[in-house]
Amino acid sequence: MSSAVGDEIVSRDGTTIGVWRSGDGPPLVLVHGAAADHSRWAPVLPALEQRFTVLAIDRRGRGASGDAGDYEIEREYEDLAEVVASVGEEAAVLGHSYGGICALECALLTAGISKLVLYEAPMGFLATPPRVVNRLQTLLEEDKRDELVAFFMAEVAGLPADQVELLRSQPAWEARLAVAHTIPREEQASREYVFDPKRFRMLHLPTLFLLGGESSAPFKEAAEAVREALPECRVAVMPGQRHAAMDTATELFTEEVLGFLGAE
Repeated sequence: MSSAVGDEIVSRDGTTIGVWRSGDGPPLVLVHGAAADHSRWAPVLPALEQRFTVLAIDRRGRGASGDAGDYEIEREYEDLAEVVASVGEEAAVLGHSYGGICALECALLTAGISKLVLYEAPMGFLATPPRVVNRLQTLLEEDKRDELVAFFMAEVAGLPADQVELLRSQPAWEARLAVAHTIPREEQASREYVFDPKRFRMLHLPTLFLLGGESSAPFKEAAEAVREALPECRVAVMPGQRHAAMDTATELFTEEVLGFLGAE
């Protein structure tokens, strides 16, 4: 990602959140998923920054961001709300996977989001088995970070072996290894998260839920639940894709995002 840290936003609990700014146009905040940092967006950044001022955050515990002693997913909602507030005007928000949970929950904390794009936010439907969470923790304790990240991609994200190897071949893989310590805690938090549609019935926010056509059933269940709960949500299916369309179908992914945001 060819950009520099433009801002360091202090969240409500005092944790510093790094924001990487690039491009020109209306603001678009990017929220990466687990096993990643802001560099996860590198494949789609060139298309996005031609039309938007992109603010790609490092979620807490990685990259240019700080961390807190005890982890609670609710603090991530607050982190994002502070980033949105710092923009000074309404901003669109794009969240991937775990970052999609944070993005949708943040929309209940701020009126500063103009449009919302969620790419396979699991919303509690992807109930990672305890054995998987335990295995992730064991691999972390053994400092087997490469194995941990690959295991996560296959067992949790549901990527086939060839797509895992594609990710492993990219420069961002090193960043994934650097943040591997955040994976077990986020998987535990994701297991404990419960999607309550009643909380979102009055959220009149234009929302696009992106779904891979080959993705596993829990992601499809999450898409349908969010579509039914939000008054202004539609689902777009990307044929042949799973959880890494930014890498495996970059043009298709950016066309869907830009089309929804009105920036084609």
